[in-house]
Amino acid sequence: MDLNIGDIVKLKKQHPCGSSEWEILRVGMDFRLKCMGCGHQVMLPRKQVEKNIRNIRKKNEE
Repeated sequence: MDLNIGDIVKLKKQHPCGSSEWEILRVGMDFRLKCMGCGHQVMLPRKQVEKNIRNIRKKNEE
């Protein structure tokens, strides 16, 4: 899966703040994601992120 820093991904489940969109801050074995609603940051394994992605919005599409 081609994911880069700065891309916005929509995941299957919502964050408790109500947003389901996350910005990718770090790519590797783990992903660092920042919630677009409240700014909370989490580290998740690559396998879990790739499984839960619904939509990818590239950073240059905005």
